[in-house]
Amino acid sequence: MADKQPQYRRIVLKISGEGFCPPGEFGIHRAPLDRVAAEIRDVSELGVQVAVVVGGGNLMRGASFSNDLGIDIATADYMGMLATVLNALALQEALERTGADTRVQSAISIQRVCEPFIRRRALRHLEKGRIVILGGGTGNPHVTTDSCAALRAAELKADALLKGTKVDGVYDDDPQTNPHATLYQRVTYNDVIDQRLRVMDVSAIDVCQQHHVPIVVFNLMKPGTMRRVVLGESLGTFVGP
Repeated sequence: MADKQPQYRRIVLKISGEGFCPPGEFGIHRAPLDRVAAEIRDVSELGVQVAVVVGGGNLMRGASFSNDLGIDIATADYMGMLATVLNALALQEALERTGADTRVQSAISIQRVCEPFIRRRALRHLEKGRIVILGGGTGNPHVTTDSCAALRAAELKADALLKGTKVDGVYDDDPQTNPHATLYQRVTYNDVIDQRLRVMDVSAIDVCQQHHVPIVVFNLMKPGTMRRVVLGESLGTFVGP
């Protein structure tokens, strides 16, 4: 492993809010937060430029708030975007405790705590070896953070979009309820769209296909997996042409 070189020069990592708390729980917890930060730092130390798009489902989900509280879905989505900024700031602190150099950028302007997302500025940070954490989604309601990750990967000319999940990759069925579900090692963009495989939103897959951004879905809960993926091991599920 020591003599292996990274297969990607620049990546966008998508982390759901579930990565910041134990399974089935809510909020931000120290142990999973620090573990995720350590995984990202290890990849950055390989010389890979890393941008991270964070979700906010550990704090709130727009659709659920809209249904439960009678809040307009657009307002609920904005609330969800603010939750992603909270996660981004927490991740920044955890990364900087490891000695990593970071910047948080948000698609929603919150100048007292983070920079606005500016593509050229983000690229400059990446070129300087800083880990860029992207909060606020796209800044628009009715758009998921999966689609945001795909858009940012295209904008930042990432070599790959890595999606960290709690399972080993993409299956033909839910592996948590079906122990016989089959793991796909490689699928095409069209397979994902046609078979409605649970990878990302169709709109996110479409963006990646248009801009030739491969997607790797892997288990972020297993220590060292992201580093192994970046070093070229065949882990998780590869989505490409």
